[in-house]
Amino acid sequence: MGDKVNLKLDVRTEQGKKAAKLRKQGTVPGIVYGHGFEPIMVQAEYNVMEKAVREAGRHAPVYATIDGKKKITMIKDIDRDPAKSRIRHVSFHAVKANEAVHADVPIHLTGEGESPAEKAGLVVLQAVEEIEIKAKPSDLPDALEVSILGLETTEDKLTLADITLPSGVEYADVDQNFGLTIVNVYEPAALQAANDAAGGDAEDESEVASEHGEAEESGEAEEGESEGGEAKEDSKKE
Repeated sequence: MGDKVNLKLDVRTEQGKKAAKLRKQGTVPGIVYGHGFEPIMVQAEYNVMEKAVREAGRHAPVYATIDGKKKITMIKDIDRDPAKSRIRHVSFHAVKANEAVHADVPIHLTGEGESPAEKAGLVVLQAVEEIEIKAKPSDLPDALEVSILGLETTEDKLTLADITLPSGVEYADVDQNFGLTIVNVYEPAALQAANDAAGGDAEDESEVASEHGEAEESGEAEEGESEGGEAKEDSKKE
């Protein structure tokens, strides 16, 4: 894990239309919810909240302090202004230190630009950008890493089985397909031809993967839309 993300939150009393006034004053309203306690309306200065969101995302724990009481939380929903992409509301889910939580973490490639395949003029493309894992909050990694230094020809690829999980980390899906391809190698001409045929652009690896029978999923939120959505308690947000 990277540096610990700490966040001081103040209890919020302003709700409804008054919460909109907070935003104009540079304050972001939020909510902290979890098992065993009533949801807590919270707030923080915009710069403070934005920094925590940027550093933690939705895959790192946020160690929140509310009225002197500490809670380990995960960011479950970020509501942004659709025009300016400014944060309007953040929902935090309180978790227990000794219980595993689920999180989507990015897959980072190491050795880019140094693989024999790239040196031979081939193109290495990542087909899967992130994967859901489970671990105790303190064991959650910032990312999973896999080396591409062993890739040499278009016959080579990397699958989920090539990732070495850190201690204490498991894939969230117990039936995970370890043969899932996460990195492919292509001839530049074949890659361009496949994209031209699909009507996409040269960087659209999802279209190329579909030509080879690989299933691709895209879970990235579009700018201006909520970046979470699984926390139904957010109906209480103001």
